[in-house]
Amino acid sequence: MASLARLIAGLGIILSFLSLSATADTEVSQWPLHDDGFNKVVQWDHYSFQINGQRIFIFSGEFHYWRIPVPGLWRDILEKIKAAGFTAFSFYSSWGYHAPNNYTVDFSTGAHDITPIFELAKEIGLYIIVRPGPYINAEASAGGFPLWLTTGEYGSLRNNDTRYTSAWKPYFTEMSSITSKHQVTNGENALVYQIENEYGEQWIGSASERVPNETAIAYMELLEANARANGIRVPLTSNDPNMDSHSWGSDWSSEGGNVDVAGLDSYPSCWTCDLSQCTSTNGAYIPFQVMDYYDYFQESQPTLPEFMPEFQGGSYNPWGGPEGGCADNTDADFANLFYRWNIGQRVTAMSLYMLFGGTNWGAIAAPVTASSYDYSAPISEDRSIGSKYYETKLLALFTRCARDLTMTNLAGNGTQYTDNAAVRAYELRNPDTNAGFYATFHSNTSLSTNEAFHLKINTSAGELTVPRYGGMIRLNGHQSKIVVTDFTFGSKTLLYSTAEVLTYEVFDDTPTLVLWVPTGESGEFSVKGAKQGSTKKCQGCSNVKFIKDESGLTASFTQSYGMSVLELDDVRVVLLDRTYAYQFWAPALTNDPFVPEKESVLVQGPYLVRNARLSGSNLDVTGDIVDTTTLEVFAPEAVKRITWNGKSLETHRTEYGSLKSLVSGPKSITLPTFGSWKSNDSLPERFPSYDATGPAWVDANHMTTLNPRAPTSLPVLYADEYGFHNGVRLWRGYFNGTATGVFLNVQGGTAFGFSAWLNGHFLGSYLGDTATEQANLTLSFSNVTVSTKTPNVLLVVHDDTGHDETTGALNPRGILDSKLLGSSNGFSHWRLAGTAGGESNLDPVRGVYNEDGLYGERVGWHLPGFDASAWTSASRIQTVVNGTRSSVLSFQGATVRFFRTIVPLNLPSNRDISISFILSTPTGSTASYRAQLFVNGYQYGRYNPHIGNQVVYPVPAGVLNYDGDNTIAVAVWAQSEEGASISVGWRVNYVTDSSLEVVGLGEGLRPGWSAQRERFA
Repeated sequence: MASLARLIAGLGIILSFLSLSATADTEVSQWPLHDDGFNKVVQWDHYSFQINGQRIFIFSGEFHYWRIPVPGLWRDILEKIKAAGFTAFSFYSSWGYHAPNNYTVDFSTGAHDITPIFELAKEIGLYIIVRPGPYINAEASAGGFPLWLTTGEYGSLRNNDTRYTSAWKPYFTEMSSITSKHQVTNGENALVYQIENEYGEQWIGSASERVPNETAIAYMELLEANARANGIRVPLTSNDPNMDSHSWGSDWSSEGGNVDVAGLDSYPSCWTCDLSQCTSTNGAYIPFQVMDYYDYFQESQPTLPEFMPEFQGGSYNPWGGPEGGCADNTDADFANLFYRWNIGQRVTAMSLYMLFGGTNWGAIAAPVTASSYDYSAPISEDRSIGSKYYETKLLALFTRCARDLTMTNLAGNGTQYTDNAAVRAYELRNPDTNAGFYATFHSNTSLSTNEAFHLKINTSAGELTVPRYGGMIRLNGHQSKIVVTDFTFGSKTLLYSTAEVLTYEVFDDTPTLVLWVPTGESGEFSVKGAKQGSTKKCQGCSNVKFIKDESGLTASFTQSYGMSVLELDDVRVVLLDRTYAYQFWAPALTNDPFVPEKESVLVQGPYLVRNARLSGSNLDVTGDIVDTTTLEVFAPEAVKRITWNGKSLETHRTEYGSLKSLVSGPKSITLPTFGSWKSNDSLPERFPSYDATGPAWVDANHMTTLNPRAPTSLPVLYADEYGFHNGVRLWRGYFNGTATGVFLNVQGGTAFGFSAWLNGHFLGSYLGDTATEQANLTLSFSNVTVSTKTPNVLLVVHDDTGHDETTGALNPRGILDSKLLGSSNGFSHWRLAGTAGGESNLDPVRGVYNEDGLYGERVGWHLPGFDASAWTSASRIQTVVNGTRSSVLSFQGATVRFFRTIVPLNLPSNRDISISFILSTPTGSTASYRAQLFVNGYQYGRYNPHIGNQVVYPVPAGVLNYDGDNTIAVAVWAQSEEGASISVGWRVNYVTDSSLEVVGLGEGLRPGWSAQRERFA
């Protein structure tokens, strides 16, 4: 009877699988394979993208080259992206960064040359999602628009206005032309080309009514035509800002402007650290609350892959946000849960925004964010990696090797899959191979309870409830797990595994499978057809059992801290706890982004493994270690010798076939203390005797403006009208006769500020806050002598924090209203100074955002080579602040003062060294000041202690000269008569033994002072 029962059950399983296969054939046949009409190299369907006929899971992340202006460090970021298992990366190019004026497009000077990015992608083996705008948002000033575009002269922007069209064409044409040389269609790596950004404007009113917005459609068609005319032959894509837009997808409608592949952006955990703002797009913020994407994609674009050009990689840090970003709501747990959730929703192409955030150096940032653009990203602003990076790597490596994941149907979802109602599962099934993927979650993902359960699965051996032989699957905290069934690795099949698959590799025609569990948890897996099992290494493992049945051999285990190795027949299985999985790598031996099996090796131990190259019996592994590390390598048997960063290692072979060696860590590095500082006053413009007739100044005399915001008083005092766009601007208003005071209404974006002086005497300041974009001050002249014989001079120093994004890009920066009180004449005229040279961009290497209009900046006091020997020796105190030796610089009175020092560095080679400056306010000192940090001429910190919490400012190698002198300057603007006191220090963030050479970077990127600067005094 038992045998008959098994026979009947077996027949049922066979019939069930035949039925499933027949259904699958029907489903596959109904989904058309698309291409863009220009090539068949890149195609797509309901399931995924295909490249040269091979399906791929596109796991990508965003990287902004213009936020790390040292091309020599782009390799570091891209190697870290590749090492984590990603198959692609995405980047915005910035129109504003490349176009200092309306007659220049610079893709050749210094870091403005983006060709190395394409070349590195090819060398390293990553596909590229190219996103040229022209509008990019990105929490950048004016959303990446060049600031000369914000005057109103070019219309309301982001439409088919001929003035706007003529403005973007030179940039967009050049960007398309550059990209065209690096497309997958000619063997390079640019995969798709995005048109505009989060431009969900195809419809007037509700998208469901499908009333076309002809203006938006015409705009998109102009961009698309330009891209095609300039050589773009890869698919054009878009990214809807939310699930209500339904724009530019051919499945939704056949209206004009449609792209080839539409996508969706989503930030389920809020796009900013300021969670109070997250009440509209996604409703009220609930921590770890997921969103339903599956139904959206089936409704909006059923014949296209589920593509997310932006999925939350972190959150930007607004003014006043916490030092170090938003780790509390987008940490490693966030990465574990939300990225697996997307897989459960059938997403097969997603790009994390951001993967590396970088820095808002200079005046790149919009008012929403401070100097840091760390974004709580997996790769931190200082280029370090930690738990979030490693947690993301666990999934990215899996998606790279899980070929069957690129073609699945959602077979079902719910709590019926488990024996614990607190846990639900999503079953994905490959219709060709019947491989299954069960993504498991808390039924309420906002909960973090510790839930144990069994899972009901369908396999080629029938319906099973796993684990079968003891233990439970566990979701402990904000966690998710993907349980695989009928998972192919090499010539073998994993019937199921309750431990997650990290990766696998085939050496000498024999597979090595790598599984992992959270530290201390149990797992169970079954290899089809296997007969015998043994434990070759047990480090932290316990309760290891092997159970033979009709389908193969099942192993169960518990894995605490460490790495264990089992053998099931000829299959080597590496078991890792989470800690060891974090330091487990699968470096590719090829630059093929697919990384086919047999084309990588496996390495455990280092902080980072960048690359591996196999030559005969020698394997060269490169990467980073932070301390003495045991390096363990799984590779083909032919490998006899291993080098680490070019140095030969003494190795021994283990009984399970790996090679092990001990690698010494780097020595610590101590930075020199800052020496003597020089100081000089940088606000001569406040005195009536100052001559404002030089080339630094222009008459602010416009009586009309094309800006949609009409000024309250005339003349027009909008800085952009006169070609001065960044940061600090100085306004000198002249009047004759008596007056009792002045009313000023100034606009500069959140966290902006301004101060005023009359005839050299300080009147007062607006210090700014995190919520106010414009502010009024009524300033009395009662304590100032107003001259009745000579002209009186009102100086207003105005610091804006960048232009607003989207429709706010045209919001003016400057004085909206100025009225003399008690005067019958009013102001006779105004003059304005800003960045030296205005739009002529005296410093094309550092670029248009780097300099403001302070006197010291105009004449180049921040630049290497300026002679400050005649300056006053600054009074300073050497102290220790937060463990860092610092200089405390002080002065009295409301003015702007520049401080300079020169510090030599002689750092060792073969190290990756990251350095940050620390700016802080000594206890008991006023916070009523603003400061700017300059390092070798680069503005690398805007410190507003009255407003923000940011005190740490990473400065990359290449900006810092690691093998020579460094010019450090700090401009301090005291906004009260108390003056200011600021502490300036620096620290080493990390030092690693590395294949990345950072000593010597920056050649040509640090141009020095020249005498032409004196013209702008």
